[in-house]
Amino acid sequence: MNTQLTDVELRHVARAVDLAAEALAAGDEPFGSVLVDSGGQVRHEARNLVRTTGDPTRHPEFELARWAAAHLNGEERAACVVFTSGEHCPMCSAAHGWAGLGRIVYAHSSAELTRWTGEFGAEPGPVRPLDIQAVAPGVEVQGPVPAFTDRLRAMHHELHIREAGRI
Repeated sequence: MNTQLTDVELRHVARAVDLAAEALAAGDEPFGSVLVDSGGQVRHEARNLVRTTGDPTRHPEFELARWAAAHLNGEERAACVVFTSGEHCPMCSAAHGWAGLGRIVYAHSSAELTRWTGEFGAEPGPVRPLDIQAVAPGVEVQGPVPAFTDRLRAMHHELHIREAGRI
């Protein structure tokens, strides 16, 4: 689903992309996410912490699901929107579904990321990329958001260059 986002929603996506840039600057994979409640208030933010912690489950989308499960009731979780730099992986899609969170808006898709990493010559990840709704069919999904494509592609390219030892 790729419908028009409001200016406020675009700002939330932009914040998720900024968090991805923060993750990259800290030595991690460029992913970031923002949890926004039904009143438009940012409830929690997270960025990727996989490399800096050594824990491969420290994806920001999973962090938001954990936080929401601990701090919000089911009705509040269902009314929240997750704005994220990249489409959820299967692990994060499952966490989102199990936590009962609402809509997801992502800046780049898993298909785009797979294509980019292939172009960079990177090895595929350990888990098959699946559309969010293949894992959590009841979740409303919106994305990608083309306004962020070039910036995100550049971040993933920088990560690949670092991993290849070229910078």
